[in-house]
Amino acid sequence: MSFTLYVGPQHPSLKEPEHFKFEVEGEEVVKADIRLGYVHRGIERAMQDRSYPQNVYLAEHICGICNIVHSATYCQTIERLAGIDPPDRARYIRTIILELERIHSHLLWLGVAAHEMGFDTLFMLSWRDREKIMDIREMISGSRIHSAMNTIGGVRRDLRQAHSLKITEVLDEIEKAAERYLEIFASDRAIIARCEGVGILSKKSAVDLCAVGPTARASGVKVDIRKEDPYAAYEETPFEIVVENGGDVLARTLIRIREIFESIEIIRRALDMLPKGPIRERFVPQVAKAEAVCRSEAPRGELLYFAMSNGTERPERVRIRTPTYANVLSWQEMFKGCTIAEIPVVMWSIDPCFGCEDRVTIVDLDKGKTYSLSRQEMRKWSASTS
Repeated sequence: MSFTLYVGPQHPSLKEPEHFKFEVEGEEVVKADIRLGYVHRGIERAMQDRSYPQNVYLAEHICGICNIVHSATYCQTIERLAGIDPPDRARYIRTIILELERIHSHLLWLGVAAHEMGFDTLFMLSWRDREKIMDIREMISGSRIHSAMNTIGGVRRDLRQAHSLKITEVLDEIEKAAERYLEIFASDRAIIARCEGVGILSKKSAVDLCAVGPTARASGVKVDIRKEDPYAAYEETPFEIVVENGGDVLARTLIRIREIFESIEIIRRALDMLPKGPIRERFVPQVAKAEAVCRSEAPRGELLYFAMSNGTERPERVRIRTPTYANVLSWQEMFKGCTIAEIPVVMWSIDPCFGCEDRVTIVDLDKGKTYSLSRQEMRKWSASTS
């Protein structure tokens, strides 16, 4: 006998509102439907009303966890529009702060995943180590979360010798902690019971459903934008693409822990090779008509920005495709065959960020048409429904 189980948009296992409808036979999930759009903020539309430099801060506020990669990708897109090449020192500093962000994001996810499994001790340990990375971010930029490090044409703050020494010291500590986490996830019976063979996404399904980032690499797909389409200083700081073949929750966990080691090595190389010189090029806000696309490897996977200029100080259009948006389809395959108790673990195995991937389409069911609202109509609608 089958029945329908609703999860969300408000639910204890959801850190952000989203709606899931599961068709369940006994304890087994046989089908999953996902409805997006509960935390849509209209950021793409807002970018059209702001200047190119103002949009750096708007891009940075798309996601609190991976704000640096958003601002960096936006800046790189506008740099292509304007024909600007950031200085070498800026490219290396961007690489360092991007990899620091990857480490902090993976440690944050590790804690959330442990919490969903009921392993709150591991949750507190991983977040304790994450604090060391946050302290470094604050030391470099003055802020733990939204650091405002990137600007069009380079970076806003330089790295001093004292910064490099502190970063190296903390990386040594994080490396030892990651070795401990890798050992725990590879041997703990409770973790293996909750993760191994759960939420399987085959390599074929990962390719067919266009999975990205750790979600794809955990299914044996060797893909990483830092290698395929190098940016910042990744071409000069070689690293290995981490791949697992299990395709389950355990593989997606091991991928992220192993990637921490690669990020540490990238930062060490970048610090050793950090060139001298200026940290930014001058940017003239008025950009001639053009189009540009830029991709980067965010902690969750491929992040894509498209920008169109119209000859003014404001962009004609900015389009953002986040890795969570690309990975949502994979959920439908992962949920099949799992039990109700496994839903939260499978859900968080792709490290979703609903706030940065949500989009809204307004549909007139009577006419079968879709349309958009003007700012005035949206304000009027919001006021009438509040």
